Amino acid sequence: MSTLLDINHNIGGDVQVTAQGDLALAGGLLRRQQRILRRLLTNPGDYLWHPDYGAGLKQFVGSTSSTAQIVGVIQAQLALEAGVGSMSVSVQPLLNGLTVSINYTDTETNQPTVLSFEVNQ
Repeated sequence: MSTLLDINHNIGGDVQVTAQGDLALAGGLLRRQQRILRRLLTNPGDYLWHPDYGAGLKQFVGSTSSTAQIVGVIQAQLALEAGVGSMSVSVQPLLNGLTVSINYTDTETNQPTVLSFEVNQ
């Protein structure tokens, strides 16, 4: 079985390149975490052919949504990711943002994994 690779790109940033100027590739855990971030930060409806894709976490910054509602959206979206097994999610409001921490089992390695990030306006 061949290893799946994506172009190394963190949402909101530039595409990564190698020292030789080639497009850098992401595989393994890095690829799976980039896919999780892309899903959580993409607004529903932004992908024309997949209108239900994405959690659109930025819409919750400064909203009246409870942290339980936000956690529910994150869990529902993560259940659609092949690389995510059992999980626990915590969300903390910040001034003009959110801090998200996801503890999950990586299904490829069966190892506990942590992904933490901030969402800002």
